[in-house]
Amino acid sequence: MNAVSANKLELIQIADAVAREKSIDRALVIEAMEDALGRAARSRYGHETLVKAEINPQTGETRLWRLLEVVEAIENDATQITLKEAQAKNPEAEIGAFISEPLPPIDFGRVAAMSAKQVITQKVRDAERDRQYADYKDRVNEIINGIIKRVEYGHVIVDLGRAEAVLRRDQQLPRENYRAGDRLRSFIMDVRRETRGPQIFLSRSHPKFMAKLFEQEVPEVYDGVIEIKAVARDPGSRAKIGVMSNDSSIDPVGACVGMRGSRVQAVVNELGGEKIDIVPWSPDPATFVVNALAPAEVSKVILDEELDRIEVVVPEEQLSLAIGRRGQNVRLAAQLTGLDIDIMTEAEESAKRQEEFRQSTELFMQALDVDDMMAGLLVSEGFAKIEELALVPLDDLTDIEGLDEETASELQARANDWLEAERKKLDERRKELGVEDALVGLECLDLKMVVTLGENGVKSMEDLAGCATDDLTGWTERVEGEKKHYDGILESYKISAEDAEALIMRARIAAGWVTEEDIAKAKAEAQAREAALAAEAQAAAEKEALAGARAR
Repeated sequence: MNAVSANKLELIQIADAVAREKSIDRALVIEAMEDALGRAARSRYGHETLVKAEINPQTGETRLWRLLEVVEAIENDATQITLKEAQAKNPEAEIGAFISEPLPPIDFGRVAAMSAKQVITQKVRDAERDRQYADYKDRVNEIINGIIKRVEYGHVIVDLGRAEAVLRRDQQLPRENYRAGDRLRSFIMDVRRETRGPQIFLSRSHPKFMAKLFEQEVPEVYDGVIEIKAVARDPGSRAKIGVMSNDSSIDPVGACVGMRGSRVQAVVNELGGEKIDIVPWSPDPATFVVNALAPAEVSKVILDEELDRIEVVVPEEQLSLAIGRRGQNVRLAAQLTGLDIDIMTEAEESAKRQEEFRQSTELFMQALDVDDMMAGLLVSEGFAKIEELALVPLDDLTDIEGLDEETASELQARANDWLEAERKKLDERRKELGVEDALVGLECLDLKMVVTLGENGVKSMEDLAGCATDDLTGWTERVEGEKKHYDGILESYKISAEDAEALIMRARIAAGWVTEEDIAKAKAEAQAREAALAAEAQAAAEKEALAGARAR
């Protein structure tokens, strides 16, 4: 490559060709050429010399300049010039500025030419990567079509036209075969700027991929008349989607199914035969769970809102249908609703209630020193704990048939005596374990919980401050392909993750690890990030809607 002797117009033609081929700005290609020529010229004039190359974008004429820094005293005459000498060439020169001197054109040697070629190649590659990232960073959560280029170690490389993307093995549908040259429709799950260039990650198993497919097949979903509120998938096998209509005259399930199932069938075909249950969404969790468990019939639901848990009672003959093959139906329903679902038969539910009644009755008989008839009466009236009986207004007890004021007062006195005796026992046990008094005063902790913490090695404010939320509530992880649950210290007390986190933060404040101001600042920063992400999502949605409107 002899850049100076080469046809000047040919240089510009090369820049135009590269810009078109790589879909990057022509000015960036010329800038890369200038940088390469400047570096090659330094190998001729000395690596210390600051050489700048200029290419006329119209004529292709190349000029070389040497840059000299204006200084008071010269330390390196290859890169510096005195103020007096500089002002002789340019009266406006001042200390710290640079002046340029023209250099004669040179013939580049083979090594310099190869070096220049490498610089141009790298610069063009960097510009191409920047262009690819800019093209796709705002297209996350979109469906895109591409051609399968190759399959490497189970991962599919997809040619999107102006970039390459990867469909990793864990984001593919089971039993799908991918061959080079096949067209592939996928969901852009993530776009990251990495050292080796922008990485575009695709998915065909993501729940949002199904939602986007329905958006393409069902005009009412695209227009926002029907909303897809939740999606749960067992990729390649079965899925459930919860839909609602903002127009009372439109049936959301029927619209998504389409005439003779044409709309849902188009999605099923794209997903390789994955069965899809379309269920009406409801703001009432119990109703939504009943809908989500279809086609099974539900007799009764008992919701525990604090723990996001729900018990579902079904007839004996409906149990296997409600659970599904390998628990698939109930698992998908739990994913769809965001609730833990326990399914039991009517007989199991009856036995459970009888056992709870028996245990509560025995507790009242022992604690209050009453017979089984009185204990059963209290339990049947809704009392499950001694604390409830001790704290209830006296009038509520006298309203119970068969209880006069004297009996009610005596029951409450016995309840309070029992609670006080239990408190003393627990406090003695706490002291025996060496648990700090400070833990007793923490909100959300009663003496039973404090003793349990002590029995598990949490005996000081520092110990509690060093706990993670999972340590208190329990956690589940996969071990050799199987889910394994690890009990939390306070899991038996049904403490929620939010309460556990708040308890740990209070301990950290008390221990002096953080301050209220630190927490408030962190919370404000988190809210600001969420607001920024929401604004970005809104802007992307508006951009997508505008693009769709233009397309129509």
